[in-house]
Amino acid sequence: MIAYIKGEIAEITEDNLVLEANRIGYNIKISTGTAGRLPAVGEEVKIYTYTYVREDAFLLYGFLTKDDLEIFKKLITVNGIGPKGGLAILSVMTADDLRFAVMAGDAKAIAKAPGVGMKTAERVILDLRDKVSMEDTFIHREAAQANTDAGENDRAAVARKEAVEALAALGYSSTDALKAVKQVEIAEGMEAEEILKQALKRML
Repeated sequence: MIAYIKGEIAEITEDNLVLEANRIGYNIKISTGTAGRLPAVGEEVKIYTYTYVREDAFLLYGFLTKDDLEIFKKLITVNGIGPKGGLAILSVMTADDLRFAVMAGDAKAIAKAPGVGMKTAERVILDLRDKVSMEDTFIHREAAQANTDAGENDRAAVARKEAVEALAALGYSSTDALKAVKQVEIAEGMEAEEILKQALKRML
């Protein structure tokens, strides 16, 4: 119903944002992860929203990126995971962390979310396994965008993707490869070979 709201931050708590737009203050439910990434009160921000309507409430759930919103939408399709549960999971892990956990079958990581037990976490993995992929992760999205540009940052994105693919060719799982490469601090001009060496150190 409401795709996004762009306005000034009036108030932030660990689970709620009041965003003022056109002299209206919107109460928006957010994860603690989103709360920690928001700019300061008084700053302008664009929040992507999901509208949840039930008999006794009309609620808005907010996210800083479309990616976070899309993974939230996938989460709430899982039986037993409502909007509150979806936010709880995204409070303890990023969208990419959740994808890694699903692809690796890591129910323990998902079960760290408040109110989410092992059975529910296993259901999340079962239901989302066919709905997420390595190509959806940040590194692969970034590298795909780089194919249309030639800047330094874009070359780094391609180098990271090549390093992930090299690790996978060495027998490491896609999930472990992605995690290791994400941990490498990319210096200017760093090639895939050097990223691979640094990532391998983190695999040992």
